[in-house]
Amino acid sequence: MNTLNIILLVSSVVVVGIFCFFAGINHRKKAAETEIGSAEKEAKRLLNEAILAAEAKKKAIILEGKDDILKNRSEVEKELADRRKDIQRQEKRLQQREETLDKKIENIDKKNEDLEKERISIKKKLSEIDKAKQKQIDALEKISGFIREQAKEFLLQQLDSELIHEKAVKIMEIEQEYKEESETKAKNIITLAIQRCAAEHVSEVTVSVVPLPNYDMKGRIIGREGRNIRAIETLTGVDLIIDDTPEAITLSSFDPVRREVARIALENLIADGRIHPSKIEETIEKAKKQVDKIIKSEGARAVIEASVNSIHPELIKLLGRLRYRTSYGQNVLDHSLEVAQLSGLMAAELNLDATLARRAGLLHDIGKALDHEIEGSHVEIGVDILKKYKENKAVIHIVQAHHGDVEAHSVIDCIVQAADAISAARPGARRENIENYIKRLEKLENVASSFDGVDNCYAIQAGREIRIIVNPEKISDDSMVILARDVCKKIEDELEYPGQIKVNIIRENRAVDYAK
Repeated sequence: MNTLNIILLVSSVVVVGIFCFFAGINHRKKAAETEIGSAEKEAKRLLNEAILAAEAKKKAIILEGKDDILKNRSEVEKELADRRKDIQRQEKRLQQREETLDKKIENIDKKNEDLEKERISIKKKLSEIDKAKQKQIDALEKISGFIREQAKEFLLQQLDSELIHEKAVKIMEIEQEYKEESETKAKNIITLAIQRCAAEHVSEVTVSVVPLPNYDMKGRIIGREGRNIRAIETLTGVDLIIDDTPEAITLSSFDPVRREVARIALENLIADGRIHPSKIEETIEKAKKQVDKIIKSEGARAVIEASVNSIHPELIKLLGRLRYRTSYGQNVLDHSLEVAQLSGLMAAELNLDATLARRAGLLHDIGKALDHEIEGSHVEIGVDILKKYKENKAVIHIVQAHHGDVEAHSVIDCIVQAADAISAARPGARRENIENYIKRLEKLENVASSFDGVDNCYAIQAGREIRIIVNPEKISDDSMVILARDVCKKIEDELEYPGQIKVNIIRENRAVDYAK
C-alpha cells in the first residue's frame, strides 16, 4: 500500500468521524429541546395547579377568619353585657353607701351639738371648782401661815430629804449585798483556779552537785598546781567547792546560767576524760552554745504550755532566759507559766478573754530577762521590750499595771495582778534573803565591771571574793595594783557587806601559733 492510499484512508476516516460527531451533537440537541419543552409544559401545569390551590386555601382561610370574627364578636358582646351588669350592681351599692353615710353624718352632727352643750356645761362646772379650790387654798394659807409657793417648796424639800435618805440606805444595802456576793464569788473563783493549777514550787538554790565516777577524778579536775580548777573558775565565774564529800563536786554561783554552763562543761569533761586548760576552754564554749539552745527550747515549751500563739521569736528567747532567772528564790519562768494558767482559768470563770489573760500572764515578768543588763525596773524594761516587738496594746497595759505602776483599766488587769500575788504567795515559793544576796552579788559585779580594761568579773565564795579578768593589752602588771585599789575603794563607798571582800585580778598573756 502506497503513501497516497494511506493518506486517503486516514482522511476518509477523519471525515467519517467528524460527520458522526456532528450527527451525535445534533441528535442530543434535538433530545434536549424536546425535554426542555416537556419541562416547560410540566412547569406551567404545576404553576396553574398551585395557583388554583392557593386561591382555594385563601377562600377557606377567609371563611375561617369570618367565623372567628363572628365568634369573638359574640363573646365580646357577652362580656360587655356582664360588665354592664356588674357596673349597675356597683352603682346600686355606692348609692346605698352614700345614703348610709348621709345618715351617719346627720347622727354625728347631732352628737357634736350634744358634745358642745356638754363642754359648755363642764366648763361652767370647772370654773365653779376653781373658785371653790381657790377659796380652800386661801383658807389653808390663812391657817398654815404659808402662801402657795412657800408650801409647795416646803413639801418638796421634805420629800427630797426623805428620798435622799431612802436612796442612801438602799445604796448601802445594795453595796453590802454585792460586796458579800462578790467576795464569796471571788474566793470561789480563786480557790477553783488554784485547785485546777496545783503547781509545785520550791525555792531555787545557788549550788549544783556534779557526781564523779571515782575519787581520783577530783585530782584530775584540780590539775597540776590547781591549773584546771582555776581555768574552770576563771572561764565560768563559778566557785568549785571540793571538800571531803565522796565522789561529788559542788558548784556555787548566784547566777543560774553560769552554774548551768559550768555543770554541763564539767560533766562533758568527766565523760571525755581529757582535762587540761585548752580542752576546758573548748568544752565551756560548747556548753554555752548548748545552754543557748536550751534557752530557746524552754521558751518554746513555755509558749506551748500556756496555749499562746503568734509570739515574736525574740520574745520566745527572752522567755527561755527566764528559766535561769530567779526572783526571791522563785524560778521566774515557772512563776510566769503559773500566772498565765491562773489568769486564764479565772478569766474563763468570768466569761472574759482567757487567751488575752494567759498571754499577759506569761509575758508579765519578761523584763526580768534583761533587768541585769538594762537600767530600770523590770516593769519598765518589759513594757519597752513589748513595744519594740509590737505586742498587743492590751497586753502592754496589763504588764505595766501588774505592780500598780499605772491604774488598771479592765478586769483582766486585776486578774493578772491577783494571779501574780497567788503564785508568789505559795508556801516555799520565795525567800527574801536569797534575793537580797543575789542583788548584793550583782552590785558587786557591776562595780567591778565599771572600770576600763575589765573583760569579765565574777563574784565567788558567796560574795567574799570578786575575781576580775583584765585585758592584758589595756592593763599592765603595774596598773593591776592601782586597779585593785580603785575597785576596793569603790566597793567600800557604794556597797554594804559583812566582813571583807577579796579583790582578785587576773592578767594572762597567751602566745598561739600553728605548726604547718
